[in-house]
Amino acid sequence: GPDAQRLGQNDRVEEDGGLRHLGLLQFVGRAGEHDVGNAEAEDFVGLLEKRFGLGNVIVEAFAHADGGWHLMGCMLSAASCNKWLCDDILKTTDYAAEQRDITPEKLGRNHVYFLPYLMGERSPINDTNARGTFIGMTMDTSRSDLVQAVLEGVAFAIRDSFEVARSLGLEIPSTKICGGGSKSPLWRTIFANVLGIPLELLKTEQGPGYGGAMLAMVGCGQYESVQAAADALVEVADRVEPDPELTARYEARYQQFRKIYPALRQVFPQLR
Repeated sequence: GPDAQRLGQNDRVEEDGGLRHLGLLQFVGRAGEHDVGNAEAEDFVGLLEKRFGLGNVIVEAFAHADGGWHLMGCMLSAASCNKWLCDDILKTTDYAAEQRDITPEKLGRNHVYFLPYLMGERSPINDTNARGTFIGMTMDTSRSDLVQAVLEGVAFAIRDSFEVARSLGLEIPSTKICGGGSKSPLWRTIFANVLGIPLELLKTEQGPGYGGAMLAMVGCGQYESVQAAADALVEVADRVEPDPELTARYEARYQQFRKIYPALRQVFPQLR
């Protein structure tokens, strides 16, 4: 509509994911860069499918309020996986206590993997039949190993969407985090090293709401552009730098993780 056009948006502003990424100042794939140009969204997604090599891959591309593209990889279960394990299975809400035994020397060395597909999955596998899965457990597996597997599994699954973007030639020099999961220093460390890039924690937890307020201020003329609003309002509270040794360990673990879903893909529909 007219208001969206006034903000530089072709059709609509994605009400949740798009606003969250705006609040995080996560702009990826600006128009005219990375061979994206001004292609229609459906052509862009077709390009993603071709580059990633999966016919059913889904990483959504929206016309962004800054005049470029908003590329979104959406997981259906992320921090909620940890909540499910702790609240429903382990019967505790003391998340910090459950992470206490996951010491630095254990990172990147867990023998248990977790597929975080508790509600199927959207990006990038686009599979409603996929299910949450623990694999690699032995008689030596501990309670904290399972918690660690969930934290790492979510990070690995987000890495999957990052790989789609990287396959397009997009450079992602750093990333930002907000929400409930961002409160865990351990999880922030895992994310930074699984992704292999610096991770910044913002002062505000209100990603979508903050992004919506920023758009409103641009629309009212308080800021001349979305970028100007983001530069003025998005503040970083903490930054986690990846450790080369730990990143290398997680790289090896991720390469094992990415083999698990393809191996189980044909099994999941039979479990319904």
